[in-house]
Amino acid sequence: MTNFVDSEPWRGLPASVADLIEPELEAVTGEILASIGRQVPEYSRPLEGDFGHGVRTGVGEALNQFVALIRDPDAGREPGRDVYVALGRGELRQGRTLDSLQAAYRVGARVAWRRIAAAGTRAKLDPETLSLLAEAIFAYIDELSADSVEGYAEAQAEIEDRRRRRRDELVELLLREPPADESSIQAACEAAGWKPPRGIGAVACTADDLEHLARRLPRDALAAQVDEIGCLLVPDPAGPGQAAALTRAVGKRVAALGPAGPPPELPASWGLARSALQAIAASALPGTGLLRVEDHLAQLLLHEAGALTGRLRARTLSAFDPLTSKARARMEETALAYLRHRGNAVEMASALHLHPQTIRYRIARLRDLLGERLDDPDARFELEIALRSLPPGATASNSHSAREGI
Repeated sequence: MTNFVDSEPWRGLPASVADLIEPELEAVTGEILASIGRQVPEYSRPLEGDFGHGVRTGVGEALNQFVALIRDPDAGREPGRDVYVALGRGELRQGRTLDSLQAAYRVGARVAWRRIAAAGTRAKLDPETLSLLAEAIFAYIDELSADSVEGYAEAQAEIEDRRRRRRDELVELLLREPPADESSIQAACEAAGWKPPRGIGAVACTADDLEHLARRLPRDALAAQVDEIGCLLVPDPAGPGQAAALTRAVGKRVAALGPAGPPPELPASWGLARSALQAIAASALPGTGLLRVEDHLAQLLLHEAGALTGRLRARTLSAFDPLTSKARARMEETALAYLRHRGNAVEMASALHLHPQTIRYRIARLRDLLGERLDDPDARFELEIALRSLPPGATASNSHSAREGI
């Protein structure tokens, strides 16, 4: 069970100690304020306006509340906590860390203990009570300090939340189609504290990966969730060091980078990145690490035109329908290699890791199946579209079996 005297030492003090301390409060307050002004540089200015009022209120409230706690420990500290929470919030508004306020608390604790200990000695308090009084003062100051840390953290969270909302709104505006007017974008950029770069690219990732990637990119990258997809707007993604940094940030996760360009081209970049991410999910594009859409435009085009390529595939590859699945895989693999290497049997053999004679036999078989279409440019074009639109690895399926025979 928790010992409240250990965590709140003032509970062990007799109420008469409060009567001893109370007459000293005005003098103690004055000495604390003077000592803080001398020893804490950030508080050396005159205690005027909101700043001075806050410091004086903080010191006075602290001493009065300490006396009240000795008289009635069960009254608790809630009525006065807001003062110290507000002091912490104020430090953030002033653009300071908590170091100065914490230093002021330490100065106040030392001065208060020195003056109160002197009063206790004059009143002939026993050493045990004096020791407990010292412990109570420093434990109480620790609680005030913790209140201010809480206020500082709350203010930080509010600022970060406001910043995130404004950046979310900016992302939505930058991706809007038709594009938002320039004045609206400029105002949103200023509100979000973001300077538009000359070149920027959109990155699409899963919503689950968004926070992970955002933490690993420079602060000038905008991150938001758009239609349940993670969206990152990355300045100059191909610039010096940027490409490597982006690749490292993605790691083994999955993300697609749209083409970089000036901000007005962001909607198009985002559209391509989002489509590529969907194609990756459908196994139509490679699915590990950062995929640069510019390097896969043809594959993305075939995926986007899925219904059309499906019909073209069914018609163009119908010559392979009578074959077994293994024989069909061999012919599709051979046909694609034939088109890629312009019928050069040696190059095809090297690419497929087969003997040239095996390749020549396959080419002959391919001619039996396709006939004059292998010599017709338009027919070859359609054939290549059909073969390239097959799911990744389809033409290489059963590759081990395919190499065991012709």
